Amino acid sequence: MPTNLAAPRLGLAVSKKYTRLAVDRNRIKRVIRESFRRNRGDLGGIDFVVLNRKRTSSMNNKALFDSLNRHWNKLQIKAASDIQQ
Repeated sequence: MPTNLAAPRLGLAVSKKYTRLAVDRNRIKRVIRESFRRNRGDLGGIDFVVLNRKRTSSMNNKALFDSLNRHWNKLQIKAASDIQQ
């Protein structure tokens, strides 16, 4: 969701439904936050909410980072095209 703020913001919704163990939910949230920090400068003033899926808890950290980077790139392209219109 675009905002009037200059910096992007992140919301997390990592549910017990797909990731039963708190240890796994916390690991997923740490990876998401770190990935967001690394890409923050390119994301502009947009609010993001990240949800987990069934496969997320079985993925290793590298796979999670790769997946998140693909999503950030798609969102950067979409945000840039929305700004131009």
